[in-house]
Amino acid sequence: MNQLKTLGQLKSAGYKFKTIKDELRTNLMERLRKKENVFEGIWGYEETVIPDFERAILAGHDVNFLGLRGQAKTRLARLMVNLLDEYIPVIEGSELNDDPQNPISRYGRDKVNELGDETPIVWLHREERYTEKLATPDVSIGDLIGDVDPIKAASLKLPYSDERVIHFGLIPRSHRCIFVINELPDLQARIQVALFNILQEGDIQIRGFKLRLPLDIQFVFTANPEDYTNRGSIVTPLKDRIDSQIITHYPKTLDIGKKITQQEARIRVEQKKSIILNEVAKDIIEQIAFVARQSEFVDVKSGVSARLTISAYENLVAAAERRSIINNEKNTVIRVSDFIGVIPSITGKVELVYEGQQEGPGIVAQNLLGKAIRAQFVNYFPDPEKYRKQKEKSPYKKISDWFGEGNSVDLLHDMNNADYEKTIRAVPGLTELINEFHKGQDAALKLFLMEFALHGLAEYSLISKHNLTAGHQFKDLLSNLFSMPKDEDESEDDDEALGNSKY
Repeated sequence: MNQLKTLGQLKSAGYKFKTIKDELRTNLMERLRKKENVFEGIWGYEETVIPDFERAILAGHDVNFLGLRGQAKTRLARLMVNLLDEYIPVIEGSELNDDPQNPISRYGRDKVNELGDETPIVWLHREERYTEKLATPDVSIGDLIGDVDPIKAASLKLPYSDERVIHFGLIPRSHRCIFVINELPDLQARIQVALFNILQEGDIQIRGFKLRLPLDIQFVFTANPEDYTNRGSIVTPLKDRIDSQIITHYPKTLDIGKKITQQEARIRVEQKKSIILNEVAKDIIEQIAFVARQSEFVDVKSGVSARLTISAYENLVAAAERRSIINNEKNTVIRVSDFIGVIPSITGKVELVYEGQQEGPGIVAQNLLGKAIRAQFVNYFPDPEKYRKQKEKSPYKKISDWFGEGNSVDLLHDMNNADYEKTIRAVPGLTELINEFHKGQDAALKLFLMEFALHGLAEYSLISKHNLTAGHQFKDLLSNLFSMPKDEDESEDDDEALGNSKY
């Protein structure tokens, strides 16, 4: 079909015009009948967002995706392109993508009246039928709708009353296309008003011209909840004209979060070859985001983007890579110590409430990491809380007793593999603990779990963990305190003083 070059050839071939909403509907129906995945790479929305979106497409609706940052709203909009016909015919030279059989612009109508069946046509690929605009305060009506172009009027020697002097904006130029406005509430209210007619009647108004262009556009908007977007809101009449509003959400399970992170993280081939990762480390990365979304220090209205875990995962790999380069080691295994590298990924991606600002972003980030380790610890080891009153039966007794005798361990961030393993294995009870609960695992994972056990026991206040300039020091919980009985409240105060608060 895309070999046809004139309007006459198009008619002879029996081509029938379809609106863009009909295109989307027809192609979606075909994909659904074939049980094909319509929205590749979108995880966690299979039973919620995607069915709502598909229903909206079948109904021929314009759509608003409402959700917090990093919830794949824009990606969903961009994937709609795959539901368009591969090629559509347009009149050659038309700036409004005029259909040869139904031209809407002055240029298109004049061309067909002049040349008839000899009107030349070109074929527009679906990838060229997507327009995206980020709503910013400086967006004008001229940018979106259009305005009079005095230069065009002068060069063509036309009066301002002639519609050919109009310079069309992004929306008319998106005729027969998908048009997306991201962060709709950021668009000034007076600009939002200009969209009323387009959404309801399908036409535009430019200054004093009596234009009634029957635009054929699939509109998609994205927005954060209005209680978060302090910069503005969607005016009520515009919201009323958007047919379907679909609410997005964050991943509901760690497994879904891991799929998203692994898909989006930019890990280089050489990093994959030289750095060994394990599922425990990946679980901790995802747990950070889950913990942050429930933290009293983080503004829940702002949300915690999936970009946090993606960036944290990339930084974790980079931390291990840097360590291996410094030590001139070709291969290395991810360590819990490498999680120091994820702190910068957290501090820039969470909005803090007043209490969090008082603590400081660095402290909050470390607390979130500690909470994530604490939450994941019980998935791999017995819950230490169960042995608070049965210390003699605790599987951690040998470890805590050794530290209680005044021993300590320094784990530096940049230790070479040999020194790291020697230091970890020097702690009595760690090897037995891992062999008891993870006997069948490989040596690399066992070593990771040994360090993980130290960090977890520190989070449960069985031992203490102190930040050094270049690493961590593990020692007895009360090594720096007087050995005297304390009530429960005093013990908690001491824990906080030692950096062992239960975060």
